[in-house]
Amino acid sequence: MKKSSFLKRMAVCLATVALSVAAVGMRVHAAALNAQLVPRPLTPQEIKDYGLTGALKASGLTTVAVGQPTYLDVLINNAVTNTDIPVVTWTLTNAPITSTAALTNSILGTNVPTYKIADRPGKTSLGWKVAGRRMLTPDLEGTYTIKVSITTTTSGSTNLTLVLTAARYRGIDNCMLCHTATPGVPATYYDWAQTKHAHAFEDAINGVSTDHFNKNCISCHAVGFDGNTNSNNGGFDDIAAQTGWIFPTNLTSTNWSSMPAALRNVSNIQCENCHGPGSQHIYGSPILGNPDMTSVSFITGDCAQCHDSLTHHPKTAEWQNSRHAVATRSPSGAGRETCVRCHTADGFVSFVNTGSEVITNTAYEAITCAVCHDPHDPTNPHQLRSAYSYTLPEGTTVTNVGLGALCMECHHSRNGSATNNVEKYQLNQPTWAGGVSFGPHDSTAGDMIEGVNGITYGKFIPSGAHSYSISNVCVGCHMQPIATTDPAFTKAGGHTFSMTYSNGTQLVDKVDVCVTCHGPIQQFDMVRKDYNEDGVIEGIQTEVHHLLDELSRLLPNSQWRADGNYVADGLVKAISRTTVKTNWPTKFLNGAWNWMFVDVEGSHGIHNAPYAIGLLKASISDLSDDLDHDGLSDKWENAQFGSITLYDGGDDADNDGVSNALEYSAGTSAMMADTDGDGVSDAAELQAGSDPLNAADKPGFVVKIYTAAEIEFASEVGKRYQVQSVSDITGTWLNVGSVTNGTGNNISMVTSARGGSGQAYFRVVQVP
Repeated sequence: MKKSSFLKRMAVCLATVALSVAAVGMRVHAAALNAQLVPRPLTPQEIKDYGLTGALKASGLTTVAVGQPTYLDVLINNAVTNTDIPVVTWTLTNAPITSTAALTNSILGTNVPTYKIADRPGKTSLGWKVAGRRMLTPDLEGTYTIKVSITTTTSGSTNLTLVLTAARYRGIDNCMLCHTATPGVPATYYDWAQTKHAHAFEDAINGVSTDHFNKNCISCHAVGFDGNTNSNNGGFDDIAAQTGWIFPTNLTSTNWSSMPAALRNVSNIQCENCHGPGSQHIYGSPILGNPDMTSVSFITGDCAQCHDSLTHHPKTAEWQNSRHAVATRSPSGAGRETCVRCHTADGFVSFVNTGSEVITNTAYEAITCAVCHDPHDPTNPHQLRSAYSYTLPEGTTVTNVGLGALCMECHHSRNGSATNNVEKYQLNQPTWAGGVSFGPHDSTAGDMIEGVNGITYGKFIPSGAHSYSISNVCVGCHMQPIATTDPAFTKAGGHTFSMTYSNGTQLVDKVDVCVTCHGPIQQFDMVRKDYNEDGVIEGIQTEVHHLLDELSRLLPNSQWRADGNYVADGLVKAISRTTVKTNWPTKFLNGAWNWMFVDVEGSHGIHNAPYAIGLLKASISDLSDDLDHDGLSDKWENAQFGSITLYDGGDDADNDGVSNALEYSAGTSAMMADTDGDGVSDAAELQAGSDPLNAADKPGFVVKIYTAAEIEFASEVGKRYQVQSVSDITGTWLNVGSVTNGTGNNISMVTSARGGSGQAYFRVVQVP
């Protein structure tokens, strides 16, 4: 009995241990909270879409106006299981003395998602979900501190803090006092004064910029207009009420000048529209102009206060459907100092302003409005941060792309020139600012459309005309205007930058802008030519995919052997940085670069078909069965001579008067003067027109078949030649082989006549 009881207790103990281990395992693998406490923007379109009638919009800044609500969201990692319901405790720990403001339930329901597109589950590899919501409407100027405690069963606990600054609007007259010529303060006033924002209300009320301006438009053309009589914060509606101003009956040129000066002070789109009300920034602390009392943010919710109201203000809706909106968080943060220049808002602006490849601010924000458009600088059209000229990392200065130069700041190979990358990679030396890696970075569109930075093997690779024929290049196509009645509205063109959209069942190519030049095409994969020479004419993109596959068959796989016995596996494969090895011979690295260059560029021939196709075919030619480029098959040479290095095509190994190249083409032996052993040499049979492979077909006997022809012609450097043939002089000339670049010397080409009609005429033509 004792023994039995002991065993039972042991069984219970073991079960307990097993459960404990399982519990520990669950905790180890539980998702991290990754919690955030953020002020959520609320835009006019969202108020309409989510049925929030009467709600006041919000910018999402931490500097807010007295009397205007701030919508607060607690976000946690979407991977936290739904069964692990977090306990969220909210506390307002600090507020101005005598303030009666309190945290209340948010008016945003569960149907309202997180604001940032990149934060929404399914949009990126990461994702956040709302764990709790509150709202705070400040009643006095000063700072408000909100603390949140989050507790979960398996994903841990955390505490979060957010400080809000509540202030009143002071208007442009106060801002310009410092932001003009004060030492150490950015003199942004003068540049801002030249922007359209600076005259948005003035031009509208005078009837200059529009003929339909009315009271409903004021909120997006002035400072602090909220229409809330309970929020006396110095905004336009408050000053209008104080001065008794009445909206004019007609839009005439004197309306602006007749407005009270105090009202003009809070008109137009000015500093406080984007940075929040400024009273605390100006004099709310012992430090005049305290930067902690105002907001500087790239969040798109700021701009969306006005640019998100369909159908006439679609820019935000378009951008939300762009890949810029879901720029992932993974290339930001510590250790990503060389990545953030293109993957985050702060990083890109720092790069454009300083030109530095390494950025110290690695904080995350998607590629939003103020990333590409400088709110303070009217130098370039549309207030773009750069335009007209850009020097690609491989060294080409681009001056023919207009506004597309801004796009090229990121859309190019960040790994420098192709030849430099190959050479340094073989030596395991840094190939870019971030270290050693092979191949071009994703999105080589800038290089591709300009026709630069591919491995050309010393050949002339033609380039397409898009970079010269399309105004502003990238912008001219990717931002094509889309009518509000078009099913592609907000899904393609404009600030989506997309050339395709989903109609609910399939992806549709938006080719309207292409039709102008290319005619009534239906898709980008337009049929033009049999580029891969398989006898079937398919669409450009399909042909490019076939060429990519053909090239990949000639490249090594991840099981590369450097002992000289490697033979290409002949399989279609994807080439990546992880498969390419530093000990690959140069020929394979060159081919791998061109494969990756065309593949990661994304358009697969549409941006620059001649260049993409030319690069792939050049690599295929270089890696095909003629590694020593002597015109002879390597397999044939090994079979005939035991090596590919003993003889060239012009040699005569058996001294029978027939060159090795002609022997190869005719199918005769390069080591036997009389291949068919009929007593007549191969040279004599070929000259007489008999078959050197048929002992019964001696000169003068039966059928005479010419099995090969050698064409030799003079060439000039810089010119290109094509050999053509025809069986009937009145027929259609057909190309024989590929285009040949002139060398300045005679060029010899051997072509088979076996199986032909018995006669053939040849000619050589010069091609562009």
